[in-house]
Amino acid sequence: MTAIFEKTFDRTLDRLVAEYAIEAWRGAELEAWLFEDEAARRAAEKRFEAAGVTARLHSAYKPLVHFFLEDAPLAPRIAITYPVSPAAAEQRFLLEAYPLAGMVGEAEIAFTPAPVDGPLEYGVEITAADGSVSRHAVFAPNRLAEDHIGEKLLSPCGWLRVRHPDGRIVDEALATDFERLFHETMAAIDAHPWGEEEPFFDALHIRVSMPGADRRLPVGEEAISVHEALHEDFYFSLLELFQKKSGRKLGSRGLQPGQIIPTISAGEGPLTVNVETRPLTTEPALWPAQPLHEATGPFSVSMVAETLEKIGGEAFEVSSRSGRAVPARHVRGTDHPIMLSGGQHPNEISGVAGALRGASLLSEREGAHFTVSPLENPDGYALHYALCQSQPHHMHHAARYTALGDDLEYRETEPLYEKSIRREAYSRTKATLHVNLHGYPAHEWTRPLTGYIPRGFEMWTVPKGFFLVARHQPGWAERTRRLIEKVTAELAKVPGLVAFNEAQIRLYEIHAGALQFEVLNGFPITITEVDRHDAPMTLITEYPDETVYGDAFRLAHEAQTQTVLAAYDALQEMMAENLIV
Repeated sequence: MTAIFEKTFDRTLDRLVAEYAIEAWRGAELEAWLFEDEAARRAAEKRFEAAGVTARLHSAYKPLVHFFLEDAPLAPRIAITYPVSPAAAEQRFLLEAYPLAGMVGEAEIAFTPAPVDGPLEYGVEITAADGSVSRHAVFAPNRLAEDHIGEKLLSPCGWLRVRHPDGRIVDEALATDFERLFHETMAAIDAHPWGEEEPFFDALHIRVSMPGADRRLPVGEEAISVHEALHEDFYFSLLELFQKKSGRKLGSRGLQPGQIIPTISAGEGPLTVNVETRPLTTEPALWPAQPLHEATGPFSVSMVAETLEKIGGEAFEVSSRSGRAVPARHVRGTDHPIMLSGGQHPNEISGVAGALRGASLLSEREGAHFTVSPLENPDGYALHYALCQSQPHHMHHAARYTALGDDLEYRETEPLYEKSIRREAYSRTKATLHVNLHGYPAHEWTRPLTGYIPRGFEMWTVPKGFFLVARHQPGWAERTRRLIEKVTAELAKVPGLVAFNEAQIRLYEIHAGALQFEVLNGFPITITEVDRHDAPMTLITEYPDETVYGDAFRLAHEAQTQTVLAAYDALQEMMAENLIV
């Protein structure tokens, strides 16, 4: 274990009270924008009031959404003008208003861009039921600054405005504890002597305790969480930092820095951070046992093993970097075989369930022929379980990659570890089709300390329903389209699934613009030619499942399961029709 950085940060909220809730500022009006929840801000306002200072403390994170949560009256018509900055994506502030269009019920709501490079504020016009109109300016404080890889980004920041009757005025950016913790921690990690060779560490732990609570919103799985946002910012910023140190391209999925683990816990008092390297763990994911076809949450590793045993066939496995087993089965039959996999990105939890359920149902068919590897990344799966013990609803992208820190699909050099399971499955079957079950965030994904919109993952920032990605080798385009036509036609029969898609796409298009996908039978699809896969056709599912439970999880793994069955049947039909030889 190596200690890298440790620090306690004075809480900005307390500092403001200490500096301004005093006799010298009695009679002043104060506004501040902070990364604090509403309860903490309101409590501080009372402390100011007791000192004779009129204070209003706002959220620096998603200020327009907080305005409607905390200040705006309900009304039948709402018109919003959102700022546009040349230093950010055109729809940056429209995205930052997400999911407001889903929060206003039956109210009519319209968004219009403001002139480029105007003030960073939303213009809000609210028309009440009696026809009266109120107008509001909602400030969105941001600063343009160079980030950890040398790019200039416009990012939300703290701000302070104070006006005293004697003429004293303060109007300036405020370096909050939340921002300082992130930037100082990143600088300390950057400055550490990591050496020249990947991996740089076994596991890099960033443990943060900070006050506040998540706030669930009345739209699907949406919530406001600066704790989750800090996890995401640390994880992806550190990937970028080590990509730069290794001389790799930004966004390289082959980078192997080691396992990066930000753990952001809700605490009391000031913010604290501790950064250290540790050995890899080997404990399994211990989710509770539950019925296979009615599961309301992720499966334990022991349940995965038990289900594979019931599926039967020939067992084969490889090991992960930490030594955890990557289990698989080969069920031989007279049908044309498929490869079936889940858990490549194991925080995408419905894919594991869908692979097990789909394989279980196929195994009951006479002549079925397939391989199934439902948990390709057990190291990431164990990390997701560990992170869920304190933050069960977060997306936990730190669990997305392997203990080497890479995406196993992009690994090209020995030792292949987890990737070997696919090589073995293909050598056994020479399958024409690989069904690879994935997911993505079930609620908004942000990086507020580095530009707000996740760099390199812009298309994934808000949910847009269950959609399919088809990849094929050269010469397989027409057959791949035929396959996906058959699959989507079957998926349209799953109760509630098309309606689920319609609702998410509608909200997506209001806040993110027109959907950049073809929609087939109610499902967004994309078909591309790729030459890195063994099987000629690969069907990838993308369900918004990070991290859902209960009925939401049931619909997620039902969609995954039905995709497996539909794809398997479509392949058999196409073989019978001589569409594939």
